[in-house]
Amino acid sequence: MAGLDSNTPIPTEITLHSSSKRLEIAFDDGSRFFLPFEFLRVYSPSAEVRGHGRGQETLQQGKRDVDIVNLVPVGNYAVKPEFSDGHDSGLYSWDYLYMLGCDQEALWADYLERLERAGGTRDPALVPPPAPRGGCGHHH
Repeated sequence: MAGLDSNTPIPTEITLHSSSKRLEIAFDDGSRFFLPFEFLRVYSPSAEVRGHGRGQETLQQGKRDVDIVNLVPVGNYAVKPEFSDGHDSGLYSWDYLYMLGCDQEALWADYLERLERAGGTRDPALVPPPAPRGGCGHHH
């Protein structure tokens, strides 16, 4: 798998904590991270969130209350969370999870700053509905 090499720490323990909405992950180098479900959702490595290139990212809003309803192992290199909002296309490789853990504080601050600049919200009840697809939305 791209990005994995002999220097990539390997998880020794992965635990979903539903009540606190955090994923606990311990690595074989002694690192242990507690990653909030919302954080994992807004930093999903999926094309839906990250786009297909720089500048194509989609700012995620209204994910404060998201849960992980299932965590599917993918080979010996990743997990695929299934989120309560239906999102399930992100493959979180060990190196990506490790990076999220190491950089969590800076990444979260960056997310909150981007959300504020966009006038966005973490509250699902305040997210505007998606625009209608196709046509201008007017009835003629």
